[in-house]
Amino acid sequence: MSKARKLKLGGLLHGVGVGGDNWKHPDAVTDAGVNFGFYKKQAQAAEAGKFDFVFVGDSVHITPKSTPHHLNRFEPLTVLSALAAVTSKIGLVGTVSVSYTEPFNVARQFASLDHISGGRAGFNVVTTALEGTAGNFGRTEHLAHDVRYRLANEFLEVTKGLWDSWEDDAFIRDKQSGVFFDNEKLHSLNHKGEFFSVTGPLNIARSNQGQSVIFQAGVSEDGRNFAAKYASAVFVINDSIDKAKQYYQDVKQRVANFGRSPDELSILLGISPIIGRTEAEAEQKYQEKLSLVTIENALMELGRMFSYFDFSAYDLDSSFPDMGEIGANSAKGTIVAIKKMAKEQNMTLRQVALAFATPRNTFCGTAEQVADVMQQWFEEGAADGFMIGVEGVPTGIEDFVEHVVPILQERNLFRTEYEHDTLRGHLGIDIPVNRYTKHDVRV
Repeated sequence: MSKARKLKLGGLLHGVGVGGDNWKHPDAVTDAGVNFGFYKKQAQAAEAGKFDFVFVGDSVHITPKSTPHHLNRFEPLTVLSALAAVTSKIGLVGTVSVSYTEPFNVARQFASLDHISGGRAGFNVVTTALEGTAGNFGRTEHLAHDVRYRLANEFLEVTKGLWDSWEDDAFIRDKQSGVFFDNEKLHSLNHKGEFFSVTGPLNIARSNQGQSVIFQAGVSEDGRNFAAKYASAVFVINDSIDKAKQYYQDVKQRVANFGRSPDELSILLGISPIIGRTEAEAEQKYQEKLSLVTIENALMELGRMFSYFDFSAYDLDSSFPDMGEIGANSAKGTIVAIKKMAKEQNMTLRQVALAFATPRNTFCGTAEQVADVMQQWFEEGAADGFMIGVEGVPTGIEDFVEHVVPILQERNLFRTEYEHDTLRGHLGIDIPVNRYTKHDVRV
């Protein structure tokens, strides 16, 4: 008999939060983006709650209008390597832009994190939406959306090829014979493609989970196809169960179309639960967060999605303006969703900005109510799990672990103990057999 399907949970480590005003919360740690003690406490709280992983996002371009957390934060691989030393089971997932780095460097960095952590690394692949990034890497223009995804496909094929440079039993390390490795089990990649030319081999072996787990946030057509082809987990935000179900069914079908089992990809919904001892207390907490938000910052956050477009010159209480192709080369999937929402609901610019900056929280209420909604979305095919964000409130993950996780465990929806040591084990996905090996030597 197969095991009952269980929720997957990740914790978002976003410093003072991704919103422009979260840092003003009375309990916020205002230097959280560069405060290792904060990251350590959050990661250890998530591990105590038996979360599958913690996640560190990234971008490589800022302006004075960027959200405060983006202005001053750790580089993901660096802080995750430090967290590997103060945790023992939880997965460690970090974002790297494939549009502005090289496959050899990334393959080596994640393989190193995988070894340091004992097989707990995950690679969140992004193509970078922010057009201004080009100026930080000696380029005159940002690649078009479809070109970035062609590059991402090749980048990942090269990275995965480099991870297989060494077969799993290549290192003999026999002092008596003087043989350190079997030369026949070392392989060069010799890749020449549209974007990359990489000889190889990689100068680090595979980890005990074979390769780092691939994550992706696919919303656009290109993003969904990329996730369906390569990812083991995809991160998405949907504000209604119906939209979430449509996305879930669409992406799972795409996975099958690529010849994979739909169970190989976990669809994880990003949420920021607000938990109170009573409904009234939870609503009070939500209203407190709303009170921190200024319309000026809401407009800046909205503008960031449209390549830092300045909405301040527009009438706040007129209909949302026709943006044409502005931002089409940035966060394409998100922009399409914003335009659709504004049109269908006949919203003003003010309403769109505030709805984007402070969406009404579906996961707000008592611990029992939050667990109820999570269970409903999970059991009705809207998500395989959730990415828990705390948005600047330092006790957010701890509150969730203390109050909601026990309810999910009592309902047999979530693990009570870790059963595996690797991220692949937590997510229930196989170790990939080395492409140069006829069989898995570890079986």
